[in-house]
Amino acid sequence: MSPETTGDRPTVQVLEEAIRRAQEYLLNLQHAEGYWLGELEADSTLTSEYIMLRHFLDRVDRDRERKAANYLRAKQLPDGGWDLFPGSPSDISATVKGYFALKLVGHSADEPFMLRARENILAKGGVTKVNVFTKIALALFGQYDWQGVPTMPVEIMLLPRWSYFNLYEVSYWSRTVIVPLLVLMDLKPVCPIPPEAALDELYIPSRAAADLRFPLTDELLSWKNFFIGLDTVLPGLERWAPRPFRARARQQALAWMLTRMGPGGLGGIYPAMASAVMTLHTLGYSEDHPKMAEGLKEIELLGIEEADRFHLQPCLSPVWDTSLAMNALVESGLAPDDPALGTATTWLLQEQILRRGDWQVKRPNLPAGGWPFQFRNDFYPDTDDSAMVLMALKKVQMPGRTNYQQAIDRGLTWFLGMQSENGGWGSFDAGNVRFVLNHIPFADHGALLDPPTEDLAGRGLETLGTCGESPVHPEAARALAFIKETQCANGSWYGRWGANYIYGTWSVLRGLGAIGEDFNAPYVRRAVRWLEGCQNADGGWGETLLSYTDPALAGKGESMPSQTAWALLGLLAVGEARSSAVAMGIRYLLETKRPDGSWDDAFWNGTGFPRVFFLKYHLYPVYFPLWALGVYRSTL
Repeated sequence: MSPETTGDRPTVQVLEEAIRRAQEYLLNLQHAEGYWLGELEADSTLTSEYIMLRHFLDRVDRDRERKAANYLRAKQLPDGGWDLFPGSPSDISATVKGYFALKLVGHSADEPFMLRARENILAKGGVTKVNVFTKIALALFGQYDWQGVPTMPVEIMLLPRWSYFNLYEVSYWSRTVIVPLLVLMDLKPVCPIPPEAALDELYIPSRAAADLRFPLTDELLSWKNFFIGLDTVLPGLERWAPRPFRARARQQALAWMLTRMGPGGLGGIYPAMASAVMTLHTLGYSEDHPKMAEGLKEIELLGIEEADRFHLQPCLSPVWDTSLAMNALVESGLAPDDPALGTATTWLLQEQILRRGDWQVKRPNLPAGGWPFQFRNDFYPDTDDSAMVLMALKKVQMPGRTNYQQAIDRGLTWFLGMQSENGGWGSFDAGNVRFVLNHIPFADHGALLDPPTEDLAGRGLETLGTCGESPVHPEAARALAFIKETQCANGSWYGRWGANYIYGTWSVLRGLGAIGEDFNAPYVRRAVRWLEGCQNADGGWGETLLSYTDPALAGKGESMPSQTAWALLGLLAVGEARSSAVAMGIRYLLETKRPDGSWDDAFWNGTGFPRVFFLKYHLYPVYFPLWALGVYRSTL
């Protein structure tokens, strides 16, 4: 028996010391303005795209390019390709972008690492096998025929709300990327590049003979085949049919985009921000135009520059990091009126969005009041951040602040008003469920929509419970029905925004515990059994991101602190504090903490778009283990 444990459980003194050191570490990361902000790491494609963007805009910085190229070369796999997350196989789209970016920088196709990349691409079928967004990116440099890109007429901007396909039936991230691309795809600009940077060698059997058609599915009568067939007709209509509304549609797209290009950049996410500045550049906007200058500045803020490397983040996450840090600190015993929490609260209150955004299309009578993910994203508050902020604000104490309760009331009203008809919540929109649209060729990434998800339904229940509501509350009852309907046969829940079933199950169990659900309900016990059955021999939990493509891998993977904390928080929420699984998980966290009081995730822990885009939140292994240890201590 360890001197730090009593039986299988750690002593209170050991817990207290681990919590104290973790709190100190987290508090030292707080910025003077009150927020927390950790790196949001993504795959190499963003850095490749950044190099391409600078060339498209004719803003090449050779020293910055050299550092970005160093980063790309360091990320190349032994097989010559680039992956979507550490541990995944190389991905052809990421590899083509990396190869092209390095050619733009000036690397020769004959260099050994370039030869390996080319062999990897050709072994996967050549450049025609890349995804749609990569084809568009290459077409902008004349390296892919525009005829091989899905047709998206700019007149889409004019489709009325009653049309089955219109801008507000796709997700916010799709919307903010599509609108500037509609203009680019209408104008079809081509950025000239040196002949030695061309990609002819990536075509099979040759560029002239390559088949650019979208492959049909084996199921002849399918929505995908219907849309592929439609895509073969549209180019002819674009080319030969009269288009009396084309100029009007282009102007409407531009106006829509400019309206949303405020501080924070279009949509607060890199792909949309990059497409927006490329569109303005193509239309002749100068670099000193306010919108162009603002857009360029926001892109540069996403960069992380080191002595000899440079890479890009997809966006910044201060509201998310701050609200999670606050929850972890309070639930680990920091005084609710601690000055650090007061500063964070003041900052969060300033970040509440009180203007109406795209969400109002589906909820025209709902007052504003949500929070964004980023510093600024005024048109696109999201339910997940708003829920986590509301829970943080309910747990801290801010006496004498008249706007404090008003902010909570406004936020809760907005959050509840964004509940979808089926009882769940999407992230940025309500009722974004026209799944047939995921079959259009443009949506080959499978993430065109923002439907209600289990993890957000769990967050909704937890928010309602934190605000003192019970299962009979109307919104809670609807969310509970959604939760029960979407539970997997093995007892888990899918996790849209984190890796994966462990994340979804944690979110739901926290919600069930907060709302006061019966812990002995059969579906709750199934979830508990599933979590306990996923525990690794070392006491921790882990799940590979490959579970998004292979559900048989649900709950399977090497242990990591953040996922172990999720599992523990889920179990603790439904009365499992005395279980051996919880004792082993707590011991794992205590044994893996670093001398400075923090933890580190060896693997990635977040999800941008399932199967195609993943993330590593660098602060997840800081506040989640602290949170779990704090909740466990409160049960002793």
